[in-house]
Amino acid sequence: MICIAWIPIDVVRSTFRDWASETTAYPQEVCEMALAPTIANKVEAAYRRGDLFDKRIKLMTDWASYCIGLTTIQS
Repeated sequence: MICIAWIPIDVVRSTFRDWASETTAYPQEVCEMALAPTIANKVEAAYRRGDLFDKRIKLMTDWASYCIGLTTIQS
């Protein structure tokens, strides 16, 4: 088993975003909320009521399976 002690966060974010957009059917807003759960745009933040938490749990479970080498389910 390979153990990597340190990976820059921008590499992890980029890898996650590529994986999510190229191999899953998760909507873009779910993927973005997984990366940045706060919304910088004040107008958008005022109108968005939910946090997509349940959908983000499923997305991150699939991501974890991918990271440890398990087959992911197309969602």
